[in-house]
Amino acid sequence: MAYPEAQEAAAPLAPPPMSPPCDVPGADIAAPATLPNVAAALQKGEKLRILAIGSSSTLGNGASSRENSYPAQLESILEHALKGVDIVILNRGIAGEMAETTAERIKNEVALRKPDLVLWQLGTNDALARIPLPEFEGTVRSTIRWLKDNRIDVVLVGVQYTTRLVRDANYTAIRDSLQKLAAEEKILYIRRYDAMKFIAQRRANLQLLAGDNFHLNDLGYHCMAEHVAHALIVSLFARRARPAPH
Repeated sequence: MAYPEAQEAAAPLAPPPMSPPCDVPGADIAAPATLPNVAAALQKGEKLRILAIGSSSTLGNGASSRENSYPAQLESILEHALKGVDIVILNRGIAGEMAETTAERIKNEVALRKPDLVLWQLGTNDALARIPLPEFEGTVRSTIRWLKDNRIDVVLVGVQYTTRLVRDANYTAIRDSLQKLAAEEKILYIRRYDAMKFIAQRRANLQLLAGDNFHLNDLGYHCMAEHVAHALIVSLFARRARPAPH
């Protein structure tokens, strides 16, 4: 699917509206960042290949079915928003996995699947296992750079908000580290903690977590998918809304 300049000027694409339960300010989701390899695939009209990898929040623990995992819902949202684009999202979540193990799987999956984009959800299990912060950061940073070297975009999907862990210093440190790494490497970071916290504070009647107050439920996964979709589309097409130079 190509995007002619005339079409861009006439009708810049906007992200789909968020559903009322999931609606949060854009600043609580992500700051836009470039996705050059995704943009190139769209310009060429190629199939968009996305690898969703991580732990239980990617696998979909707590959801009523695999169809309610965030990658499955994200694929549907993106196909609706990017009409005419063939999108394939591979779900490669493994419950309980930590960043070091996922980093090795990323390299294997890239060799096999050749994705345009990797959505890497991470951090919670490393925080609970008390992985030293320098070790965690080294793993994440080296993997980001490896993906860049292989011309694959990467988005970091951060930790969830849960009252069980708001006072856990390791959890906070990992959360802040992910945001810092993304800023330093100039990649997109999904502030899942901030988005979920906004909903918890403003819509106390809504439950995004399953009964264990840790994994997401169906609504939680739906909001996660909407927030990732919003961040991706804003990052891809924010430039199209800018005034043309005189």
